[in-house]
Amino acid sequence: MSQRTQNKPSAATSEPAPATFASLDPRTGAVLAEYPIHGADDVAAAVSRAREAAVWWAGLGFDGRRKWLRKWKAAIASDAQSLAEVIAAETGKPVDDAILEIMLAVEHLDWASKNAGKVLRRRKVSSGLVSANQESTLGYEAYGVVGVIGPWNYPFYTPMGSISYALAAGNAIVFKPSELTPGVAVWLSDKWKSLVPNQPVFQVVTGLGATGGALVEAGVDKVAFTGSGPTARKVMEACSKTLTPLVAECGGKDAMLVAADADLDAAADFAVFGGMGNAGQTCAGVERIFVADDVYDTFVEKLSAKAAQLRPGGESGASYGPMTLDRQNDVVRSQVEDALDKGAKAVLGGRESLRDPYIEPVILGDVPEDSTAMTEETFGPIVAVNRMRDLEDGVEKANRSSYGLGASIFTKNKAQALQAAENLRTGMVSVNSVLGFAGVPSLPFGGVGESGFGRIHGADGLREFARPKAVTRQKFRAPLNLLTMERKGRDMKIAAWMLKTMHGRG
Repeated sequence: MSQRTQNKPSAATSEPAPATFASLDPRTGAVLAEYPIHGADDVAAAVSRAREAAVWWAGLGFDGRRKWLRKWKAAIASDAQSLAEVIAAETGKPVDDAILEIMLAVEHLDWASKNAGKVLRRRKVSSGLVSANQESTLGYEAYGVVGVIGPWNYPFYTPMGSISYALAAGNAIVFKPSELTPGVAVWLSDKWKSLVPNQPVFQVVTGLGATGGALVEAGVDKVAFTGSGPTARKVMEACSKTLTPLVAECGGKDAMLVAADADLDAAADFAVFGGMGNAGQTCAGVERIFVADDVYDTFVEKLSAKAAQLRPGGESGASYGPMTLDRQNDVVRSQVEDALDKGAKAVLGGRESLRDPYIEPVILGDVPEDSTAMTEETFGPIVAVNRMRDLEDGVEKANRSSYGLGASIFTKNKAQALQAAENLRTGMVSVNSVLGFAGVPSLPFGGVGESGFGRIHGADGLREFARPKAVTRQKFRAPLNLLTMERKGRDMKIAAWMLKTMHGRG
């Protein structure tokens, strides 16, 4: 039985379901710790506690919540090395990569706590001429309890993109982490409890897929989900029963476009980082590269030379770690074999690079557009490099994907870069870097199509976790009394004249 998929109940046995499951080190298979499998009753109880705590939390107001979130942030940052070691143990990634993940997440927590009041506080808006007698205001109020279902590839940074902004908006959180990385979530919860032991504003429930399903059906007011498209559809189906709103981030097949005038050394360096970092297990990582014909061979040579220096492993100093989810090895193997069988060139590595649980860097060239390496998310240290005539052609090819999360463009021509960025069917674009948008707290993060919907991060991320509420207050009687069942003919004649005068011309 696979080390990373054990503890799944079998329909063929009458034995009672296990009460705990193991968190394993993907580098060695060693058991790190045992965690409880929370059932539907446990999850419902957590949501009930969260609902009571949410009243206290919302009542603190923006300034009050900011104080607690800043204390939480300081507690996390001051003990970051401890958290990084938990992340590294459960995912297999190098500790340095875990530290970087924590840095980015803490930046978002800091921004959300500082800016929630500016974005969500009630403010006056224009009432227009017809409703000039109304004072109009717009404010945002918390949903109440948000259920967050997190992934394993970035078990701190990614869920904190929902948790930070939802908390700052005034919601309580019940967080179900991936069964591969429960220790990260428990560490985070323990830090919260050390500050606020009597207010369960942030709680964690652990378990397998059924625990996540129970959270969706436990009466939460909104769900934030990160994971695969097929699983997102199941979550949507469950949410539809109660019209529970959902924000879903479902991965990507991100493209990099390299123009003829690009700095090829910089582009190759970023391509290696974006495609091979975290063993390629990055939703917005580089998976497809389209390079101008004139510089294709030169770029591929530079890319191959840089990627060839990488060394995966579990020891200190390794470039990246193993596949965290063992069945991902089969996905990567299938895509590489499909591409090669259809005529792609193995520029670097190939079938021999696929050695569980580590995968050496693989660069595929001239990959058929209908191969799965071009159409399906890979989530491994594999990049496909194809040719394009120019940026316009590259945009057309990049947009063929059903995914639309992020993209990157390399060119020295600012005008062409911005035009290409506008034309890409994605939620985010970086110019002359990769993943630049992920580290900017004021920018929203999210995709289109198969990459999901809704946004985390930035002002849009704060609004994602708050309901807009409109309020009007009549300051004086309207000159034209139209909101009555006893409208006067004179008022209607004036209203008709205003309609034609104000809006009758194009």
